[in-house]
Amino acid sequence: MTTGRDHMSEQHNERGPIKAVIFDMDGLLLDTEGVYTEVTHLIASRHGRTFDWSIKQHTIGRGARDFSDYVIKALELPMSIDEFLEIREPMLDERFPKAPAMPGAEALVRHLAAHNIPIAVGTSSSVHYFQAKTTRHRAWFELFDTIVTADDPEVGAAKPAPDIFLVAARRLGVSPADCLVFEDSPFGVTAAKAAGMYAVAVPDSHMPVEQYEHADLLLASLADFPLKAWGLPELV
Repeated sequence: MTTGRDHMSEQHNERGPIKAVIFDMDGLLLDTEGVYTEVTHLIASRHGRTFDWSIKQHTIGRGARDFSDYVIKALELPMSIDEFLEIREPMLDERFPKAPAMPGAEALVRHLAAHNIPIAVGTSSSVHYFQAKTTRHRAWFELFDTIVTADDPEVGAAKPAPDIFLVAARRLGVSPADCLVFEDSPFGVTAAKAAGMYAVAVPDSHMPVEQYEHADLLLASLADFPLKAWGLPELV
């Protein structure tokens, strides 16, 4: 799914090497989107509703309350946001620690860390869920220079606002214009571009490509990222 556009080539010629890389987590580093789908489907089915891709595609990348609000309204579920979150919390807690890494994720993170490229996680997850999701992956998540979660006290608004990525760049000590963001959601790409950063999208194969027109590059996997073209050390 590697996609190039004319304006991308122009941007690449104008910019210098990338000085820092910021990663989304859910659906990008870790395969957790399936957990959200399963749990939301279970909750919806209790009320005779179906949570399918026609709705799912609009929820990827949203923060917890925004996600819940959208699902409740779309499926006309008879509950409040707080009730939805209370019901799903134990279901998520049970499943998240089993989440596997996405293809190419660990190798890319370890490679960048080994070459002293500043790296960060910028996620819509809370600290609580970040800890649960990374249970099996502590060793390579410890390589990140900073972790910014949605409930970080310095974050004013969730994606698609740029706050999470701007906080990450500030903590890395790198200008937003020199940062590259990896995202799997249209909301995340919007947040990255609003922050003044480059955005590489690695969407779920079910997602319509048209929703990523604002990305600088579209890939099928992190393993496909052309490091050298972005001024970063090549994997050997």
